[in-house]
Amino acid sequence: MALSWRSWLGNEGSKHLFLFFWLSLNVWFFWKTFLLYYRGQQYYYLHQMLGLGLCISRASAAVLNLNCCLALLPMCRVLLAFLRGSQKVVSRKTRRLLDKSKTFHVTCGVTICIFSVLHVAAHLVNALNFSENYSEDFLALNVANYRGEDTNITRHSSNVNHSVFVSVPGLTGVIMVLVLFLMCTASTYAIRFSNYDIFWYTHNLFFVFYMLLLIHVSGGVLKYQSNLEEHPPGCFNPNKTLRENMTVPKTFAEMFPDYTPEPFPEDLSVPQPSVQNNFVGVCSEEPKFQSHFPETWLWISGPLCLYCVERLYRYIRSNKPVTITSVISHPSNVLEVRMMKGNFKARPGQYVILHCPRVSALESHPFTLTMCPTDTKATFGVHLKVVGDWTERFRDLLLLHSSQDKEILPIFQQRRYPKLYVDGPFGSPFEESLKYEVSLCVAGGIGVTPFASVLNTLLDGWKCYKLRRLYFIWVCRDIESFRWFADLLCMLHEKLWQENRPDYINIQLYLSQTDGIQKIIGEKYQALNSRLLIGRPRWKLLFDEIAKCNRRKTIGVFCCGPNKISKILHKLSNISNSYGTRFEYNKESFS
Repeated sequence: MALSWRSWLGNEGSKHLFLFFWLSLNVWFFWKTFLLYYRGQQYYYLHQMLGLGLCISRASAAVLNLNCCLALLPMCRVLLAFLRGSQKVVSRKTRRLLDKSKTFHVTCGVTICIFSVLHVAAHLVNALNFSENYSEDFLALNVANYRGEDTNITRHSSNVNHSVFVSVPGLTGVIMVLVLFLMCTASTYAIRFSNYDIFWYTHNLFFVFYMLLLIHVSGGVLKYQSNLEEHPPGCFNPNKTLRENMTVPKTFAEMFPDYTPEPFPEDLSVPQPSVQNNFVGVCSEEPKFQSHFPETWLWISGPLCLYCVERLYRYIRSNKPVTITSVISHPSNVLEVRMMKGNFKARPGQYVILHCPRVSALESHPFTLTMCPTDTKATFGVHLKVVGDWTERFRDLLLLHSSQDKEILPIFQQRRYPKLYVDGPFGSPFEESLKYEVSLCVAGGIGVTPFASVLNTLLDGWKCYKLRRLYFIWVCRDIESFRWFADLLCMLHEKLWQENRPDYINIQLYLSQTDGIQKIIGEKYQALNSRLLIGRPRWKLLFDEIAKCNRRKTIGVFCCGPNKISKILHKLSNISNSYGTRFEYNKESFS
């Protein structure tokens, strides 16, 4: 099986080019800053004192500034939804890059962790060098109070280096490392899967991290020389030699044999300083040092303000609770909630974030819309699988008691639903499913939810969309799961038959775990029973058949389900075929 370069460029090329650009940017910032502190004349004395630790600490800080700036942008959900739906972003490849926002956020986060370790290690070396290379000639440049300060601390553990841990950069740096450690460890898959609350609460410490970062750079520990013209680095100061009864340097004595260490007469000008080739510059004054103007706020203030403004906008937009019209309990612990909200608009494939204060004051969760509001109906809904503490408490609040779990609970019953707030909608890759001429939608279990809104939209009318053929593959472990959207599939099938377009949608249902032949109970589901298959799809044959029937066309592949299925579809989408058909892979990913 050979990879098609055309398919690779369509599916992965844009992403890899973007990552190459991001990586090149990181390398350029690191190397440029490293050379600046290694060769820069204004850092001559500081580099002599600290060595490579100075260059590495500042170069890693430049990379940290860049990635702390970029890490916030993928989390601006409203901005991403606007760009995805904007007519200005006409390129499909550009819009598909937005679907990788979560991956890019994680990449920036990992980079921040790696270079934070490098930054801390370099500053520990700097702290040691400040002590070991202490010089009374440059008191303004020193952080240590005397030579061997840190060395004495290692010998006498009762002493405390207040200059490191009590200073603003030192104290904020230690706290930032602790916050970053909590955020990183809680972001691992094992913790997110076992206890999402820990991940959610620790990740919101990012605001503390950014505030500390702004304070961290205000300490002014590292300084540069500000009077390079009056005092070229490494120059000879004859006045200082006379005052301190020092010996004239041998190089200077050889160049000026008749020189005697006397002050320059007032009527003569001071020799111009120069340090070139074999000439030794003569100083007219002592070196002066001053702290850098903090630049980190220039990097992160913009994205941070943008994120804060967006969060404020989202809070105002979602401040009014929705009206729950009905709650339906489906088989296999799936709950359907139908709602109404004034001026709520959404596109098929988008998702919302639900927040119920009675369940949790701070916690909220994303759910894909399975029904979008239209011009004729204002109702929208979600399907959620009860798998954790939040969904369990939410279900208990919505349902009256266990005997009514399978009944529709109308709004006019003597029942007061808890307040529910909806934040969104936000964009997802499944918005593109109606923009292809041919689309392949693969769902695994509850992963069918993003496709349900697409099917509901097609039920209202399909002629206004570019889509002309839809392959819908749904894989479930038990037969009861198909009942979640069995009515919807049957209504859409019947509608297309009546409009003489039975080939518009190709439905294949796969029952992966069964002891024998089973059917969806009910006469009205006969059309689905004829499309029910036992076992798992043979993906390679399926792709070959679709490619054969759609020669020289571009097919959108959309997957929402287990990672195993996703990886198989991703790989097959990049494999060439003899029919000239190109597959473009898309995957659901809540950002």
